[in-house]
Amino acid sequence: MMEPIDVAILTMNSDGMLKECINSVYMNVPVNNLIIVDGFSTDSTQSIVEGFQQQYGNIIFIQQKGTRASARQKAIQLVKSNWFMFVDSDVILSKNWLAQAEKLVRDNVGAIWGIEIWSVLREKSILALFERVTLKIFARRGGTHDMLIRRETIEDIKIPFQLHTYEDAYIKSWIEKKGFSVLGVYQPYCIHFRADSVWTARKHIELVVSDLKFVSRRPAILLPYLFYSAVIVYQITLNKFKRPA
Repeated sequence: MMEPIDVAILTMNSDGMLKECINSVYMNVPVNNLIIVDGFSTDSTQSIVEGFQQQYGNIIFIQQKGTRASARQKAIQLVKSNWFMFVDSDVILSKNWLAQAEKLVRDNVGAIWGIEIWSVLREKSILALFERVTLKIFARRGGTHDMLIRRETIEDIKIPFQLHTYEDAYIKSWIEKKGFSVLGVYQPYCIHFRADSVWTARKHIELVVSDLKFVSRRPAILLPYLFYSAVIVYQITLNKFKRPA
């Protein structure tokens, strides 16, 4: 069995799902240190973290201003275990996450990413297609929702500060350039509880605009991204009709 590992979570006003997220980490991963890099949250994030610190006593809590890139860089600098995880603050890990991932570890494997499943997806046919599309996107783009990483593959990484998005793509590319495989898998996985603010037309347009530059350089993922867009529009429409008059 793998020794206890460090787990890194980036936070910024994440109290909506943070408690459930951290609970799922401690339930499904033997944690050496839980490293939380916070962007000076103004909600109850810090008090939630303090509660877990009282319970487990192994949390490293850092606050800094910057980008996701600088936050991930800081977390990497604090990692001590041979393997570690990045976990998004709005996901719930599947049961026995690390035990499932351990089965996939080989000498040439540098990282393992468990597929993210959006919590709003209910229809089996859409879910099955979503999973296939998501793995195709990961193969091109990367992702750090629930990623197990061999520390030696990125201990010398310098993530460009300006990458507030697509820093995960940079990490994946870096590991692969070191000659290691980055696996995207169905098991283990995580459930991604996107905030209600995501399911609005305005936010969707913002996300599309932010992705245009990346997609324009990788036309092979245009269709998968269009599928994502269709799912989001469907969910926005569904939410609109569900609202009380």
